[in-house]
Amino acid sequence: MKKQELVFGIHAVSSLLDHAPERVLEMWLMSGRVDERIQPLLEKAAAVGIRPQPAARKTLDEKADSTQHQGIVVRVRPAKVLTENDLEALLDSTDTPFLLILDGVTDPHNLGACLRNADAAGVHGLIVPKDNSASITPVVSKVACGAAETVPLFQVTNLARTMKRLQERGVWIAGTAGEADSNIYQANLTGPLAIAMGAEGKGLRRLSREGCDTLISIPMSGSVSSLNVSVATGICLFEAVRQRLG
Repeated sequence: MKKQELVFGIHAVSSLLDHAPERVLEMWLMSGRVDERIQPLLEKAAAVGIRPQPAARKTLDEKADSTQHQGIVVRVRPAKVLTENDLEALLDSTDTPFLLILDGVTDPHNLGACLRNADAAGVHGLIVPKDNSASITPVVSKVACGAAETVPLFQVTNLARTMKRLQERGVWIAGTAGEADSNIYQANLTGPLAIAMGAEGKGLRRLSREGCDTLISIPMSGSVSSLNVSVATGICLFEAVRQRLG
């Protein structure tokens, strides 16, 4: 069984049952675990005709290749991979798109946390390059706490070309860079917008930087020179939310 065919954790499985129950093939529940957190999930499963199979903790540990499954593991059909064509459809149907671009973020924990931030901020879609990027895995789904099922993830063949296409569609791209002349609190983050974030330590790749309309930074007052990419993403997204609500 391929690891990417599994989803585990209460929030991730609950979101899957809410948004794509047709993907669920099998469900395993830790023997003896019926409590106030699991019961609503079991009711959702029963409503769509899914009956969990009892399994020992050790069995679930082995299936999930993790001890962080919270007593629930499901085997699923792989989600549809969204591409440039799907992104075009999103732009066609959205008046003021709010997008997140992650360039070279390969750590699944960071991708999961960024998906969670994106969901909380109301982002319409997350764009990553097909190569040199993390994709949806059980760990990503678990860290994302359900956001992997609610935030569309677009995998594009050529990120620089996709960024140019976004600009042609009227989307302003703000990329983050420590040496930028202006910071996020000085930038205009209203209107059709994509915020581009680079990998921690490396930042945006050259072509991605050159493809941005503006470069912005997060003011740093302490001795730490950079933030974890998911933390920085949350700061940037919610400054955009603040401006867009103003």
